[in-house]
Amino acid sequence: MATLYAYVSRGMIRSEAVEGKKRNRRYRGEDVRRLKERKERRRDPEGVVEGALRWGTPVMESGITLIEDGELYYRGREVGDLARSKSLEEVAALIWTSGEATDLFRPGGPEISGRIQTVVESLAWMSPLETFQTLLPIAAAEDPAAYDLRPPAVARTGARILRLMAHAASGEEAQGLARMLGQGWGTPGAATVLDAALVYCADHELPVSTFAARCVASSGATPYAVVLAGLAALGGVKHGGEIELVEAFLREVEVTGSAREAISVRLRRGERIPGFGHSLYPEGDPRGAGLLELVSDTYPESPAVDLSDAVAAEVLRLMGGRPTVDFALATVARALELPAGAAVALFGLGRTVGWIGHAIEQYETNSLIRPRARYIGEQPSKDHSPP
Repeated sequence: MATLYAYVSRGMIRSEAVEGKKRNRRYRGEDVRRLKERKERRRDPEGVVEGALRWGTPVMESGITLIEDGELYYRGREVGDLARSKSLEEVAALIWTSGEATDLFRPGGPEISGRIQTVVESLAWMSPLETFQTLLPIAAAEDPAAYDLRPPAVARTGARILRLMAHAASGEEAQGLARMLGQGWGTPGAATVLDAALVYCADHELPVSTFAARCVASSGATPYAVVLAGLAALGGVKHGGEIELVEAFLREVEVTGSAREAISVRLRRGERIPGFGHSLYPEGDPRGAGLLELVSDTYPESPAVDLSDAVAAEVLRLMGGRPTVDFALATVARALELPAGAAVALFGLGRTVGWIGHAIEQYETNSLIRPRARYIGEQPSKDHSPP
């Protein structure tokens, strides 16, 4: 206990009084964990670095997202509060400029050129994610201002990228990204749910897509390249592809007619149930819980909501698992009857806000991300004599 008090007195562990108990105090878990990680780094620095790449010790600093005690915050604001009260554009301004720039998405922004519009129309047969990946390099060639890597300029480029992606996904040019998607996807009254889904996806610290985006930003590449790097990682089956696995599983449940039976069949085959359990949220993903609650309140009579509720209840009963944001996005897509690939598009559009935010942070550090590898291959031969 003396050691604890010493850490508190030196400001290394923060504490606060327990309400109603004069001599009892609570201590910040994150501070205790940080001290423990420092000791582990001293004992085994190589092991800590290796583990850091797999849900371990933080490897870089960021002022965007905090995940603590089962909650998620953007710039100190709880994500559920933001999803209920702010648009994606407002959250983008918060993440990119700490809320100082409020005119990034003002009406009358840059028009989409005829060349880009022709490309968008020619890509209609692709999924939204594939469309983004094909369109952005072409759009980058038309945007020399993207090479200006000062924070305000990057924020403006980010707004252009987001607007272009929303147009490519929806075919619309309405004011407001969620409204644009709703009109293009045939659900004009769903802007509130779509906006919340985008906000819940805006950032999540350093998943593989965001780490890839920061690595590219560290090279001095443009925001278009940063977003393309994020999209490339998002397309993997272990990231954005998880949403498609959830969608396939929900179709299985629908055909089977019984959540319990569909889950049991998968478990007997040794297969996992996609869309449940998150390593950072032992008590449940707040993004999944918040988005599912919103879609349930908005569409209480939806068969898709009933199906998802039944699946979530059965997984909790059988396995103790709680739904992730991937499961919630798949539920939104089914409840709103969105086109194929729309759920992944929502993820990609929302997360683009985070990728641009991390790019701004990385550009400001002016440093290259260049980790080292521990060589485990064949050692060089010491014998240089001819055979």
